[in-house]
Amino acid sequence: MATPAQTVRDDGDLTLSQRYALVRNTTLELTRTLAPEDTVVQSMPDVSPTKWHLAHVTWFFEHFVLQHFDAAYQCYEDDWHYLFNSYYYSVGQMHARPQRGLLSRPTFDEVCAFRAHVDNAVILLIERNPENAELHDRIELGLHHEQQHQELLLTDIKHVLSCNPLQPAMRPELPRPESSGTTALGWMKGKSGVHAIGTNGGKTFCFDNETPRHDVLLQPHAIADRLITNGEYRDFVQSGAYTESQLWLSDGWAAVNQHGWQRPLYWNEALDAEFTLGGTRELDINAPVTHISYYEADAFARWAGARLPTEAEWEVASLEADCRGNFMDDAYWQPRSGKGQFFGDCWEWTASPYAAYPGFKPLAGSLGEYNGKFMCNQVTVRGGSCVTARDHIRATYRSFFYPGARWQYFGLRLARDA
Repeated sequence: MATPAQTVRDDGDLTLSQRYALVRNTTLELTRTLAPEDTVVQSMPDVSPTKWHLAHVTWFFEHFVLQHFDAAYQCYEDDWHYLFNSYYYSVGQMHARPQRGLLSRPTFDEVCAFRAHVDNAVILLIERNPENAELHDRIELGLHHEQQHQELLLTDIKHVLSCNPLQPAMRPELPRPESSGTTALGWMKGKSGVHAIGTNGGKTFCFDNETPRHDVLLQPHAIADRLITNGEYRDFVQSGAYTESQLWLSDGWAAVNQHGWQRPLYWNEALDAEFTLGGTRELDINAPVTHISYYEADAFARWAGARLPTEAEWEVASLEADCRGNFMDDAYWQPRSGKGQFFGDCWEWTASPYAAYPGFKPLAGSLGEYNGKFMCNQVTVRGGSCVTARDHIRATYRSFFYPGARWQYFGLRLARDA
């Protein structure tokens, strides 16, 4: 059986049909150690069942590619449109997100048959339309959408399995990242003045929320040369920070008390072990801390006498670095210690609300619902994580989550004013 690293790596010379097959096969490969029973469970409203992820990304290709570009295509199952639409209200209503775990039917095997049917139709469509730029762009969007769901599939099943008292591992054979020891936290002088961030697109793929490229004014600042580690965050926990209201934003303090937060998600009470996709393992104090909310990241920064970087500060600093790090392709699926990289390991909370760039225009039609309508009450994260595909991330990539979210691989990097 292929490993994740063998499955997802793309040398950049693939045809669109080959890339399509590669990404789609990778998604199925991620599920190979799961039982059908695992793929149905929904452990909280933010989590979607594995089976739903497999079906939804397939629905995306069926609805936005096949039904748009192939007049002869017949929908696989008309009723599934309601089940597997996510949030595209302009194309119809959908099954309530918190109730996706109630969908015992269609079965896992039926969803896989749906995937095979759509895959065959898409490959034929590509072969019949080798010069159709609009079709190729739409498929590329669908593939990046699927890569987002590959990451969600892994983080969602991690939460599902963590809720089982048996603490089962998704992949017991996952290698343990080697610890390189903790290096002293260093500070890099951030660039100040007027700088351009974002992109205008061009030949490389981007989401609409990364556009347009525009100027920002950066004040003098410094940014940390690595992520905050488990050991440093454990010091924060052991200092009693979760009981000190003055460290927390008002909503953060409310969340701490409402949910009883005392440590990062997946840590044990002894603060020496954590649940991973490879099972419960000893806490690596040198690895980046993950599964913390924006509120916790902000409180740690205040406790440390610093702050979180803005997304503009982060992007300008990351442009000086190579897009390297610990990604899904490396098949650890857990952060590992390192210094210097801005990509991989964990999504980094920024101090910036998720909002439109000046002059932003969403995609035309229903696909305009992809990003733009979520630009309210969420916070931008940057950099990708240990379950992000390497060829999916870039310096301009903006993801976004509600500030109380913890189930994703969220971590933090410090910044401070000069």
